[in-house]
Amino acid sequence: MPWDKRRPAAGKQEANIEEWEAPLLVMGTEASWQQAPENTLESLRHAIQHLDGVEFDIRITHDQQLVIHHDRTVSIPKEHLDGRDRWVEAWTLEELEEVGFLGFERFLCDPVVKDHWVNHGKMGTVEIKRPHPTAPMGGGYLGKNSHIDHIARAMTMADELLSEHEVPHENMVFYSFHKHMPASAKRSGTTRPWAALIPYIRPYGGRRIERLLTLPTFLTTSFKRLRTTHLKQGSSMLPCAMEYFQDSTAWLPIGRSVGLHGAALNRLHRARAGMPTYVWPARPQHEHNLLRAGLTALTDMADPNITTLASGHARWVQPATRPLTESQWLRLEAEPEHLHGEKIDELLAEVPSWAEADRSRRATLIEEWRKQWQWSTSTDELLKRFDGATPPVAAPRLIGHRGSGKTSRPVLTTLHSR
Repeated sequence: MPWDKRRPAAGKQEANIEEWEAPLLVMGTEASWQQAPENTLESLRHAIQHLDGVEFDIRITHDQQLVIHHDRTVSIPKEHLDGRDRWVEAWTLEELEEVGFLGFERFLCDPVVKDHWVNHGKMGTVEIKRPHPTAPMGGGYLGKNSHIDHIARAMTMADELLSEHEVPHENMVFYSFHKHMPASAKRSGTTRPWAALIPYIRPYGGRRIERLLTLPTFLTTSFKRLRTTHLKQGSSMLPCAMEYFQDSTAWLPIGRSVGLHGAALNRLHRARAGMPTYVWPARPQHEHNLLRAGLTALTDMADPNITTLASGHARWVQPATRPLTESQWLRLEAEPEHLHGEKIDELLAEVPSWAEADRSRRATLIEEWRKQWQWSTSTDELLKRFDGATPPVAAPRLIGHRGSGKTSRPVLTTLHSR
């Protein structure tokens, strides 16, 4: 049954960040599942187990701590603000945790999260959010130096916590809608991977205005030019909008288009030359082709019971941390829809994780990936660099967006008692 006939209602279940020993959710075993609110411990914990990793958002609180929260305003019902400032940066971490939001350090301390992030090669994609220019620490509309310093401070604070909890450098990346990301990275002193999000979305205005203002950059930036820009900035990966690959919009940017099929796919491989490429939003009709093109997909669909995508393909949710060889992919693609669940279970019993795979299987996988996606790094070098639990950084991954997916507003409708 296609995904859209099985998706549970979003935003109906409150995450309880006190229940650190909640039942684990493992791929392919749940009889039923309800999506937790985005960026909560329950949502993040589920996704980091079920998928190849998680994407989430961090902000600096009024008392100089880090909280996991996407929106500029505190995402609770307005009547519960109790006359307090609406901006997240005006609240202390304790105040935000009291209503149900998750501190970054608390997230790192969770034993399930830490085990998968540190020991199972899962990826953490950390988006650093700038405050609204008029919010505390916002720096005003023209405060360039303040904006650079704010992102740098967030990187430094997060870096220290990640190191304290022994998260490997290869298992995470910082990124931000921040045009001065190279300056912030330099000021922070971090040695961890980072990238700017381009086109740059300003931290003010409504969603429609935000998107409209990005249009000129998108139209004048081909995929090849986008990669060149990231290389010049020093980015470790290439975050990229889905509009570069879908037929309805791929032709819009000036220059040669890329895509997920035929000659356009070949141009994509030549243009990115093995650079890790993260694509959002990865809708179910595109997910399979993105992964098979060697791209990492950020998904809002983390339902563990989905076996068939809207495209008609069987769904494999850990392409990096439990990777399939080409012959196994072809076997999975050949199965009729009514046998997808059975074939997935069969492969789960057969396929080792990257952490469990021996050198021979790893060499086979890397050689196939190098050939398919035109990687230039040698097999021996990649085997040496990624000899632990973490797969190669350019391997395609399926990443949970804001944990188990974006949910409705306000994010929290049932609050913890204060």
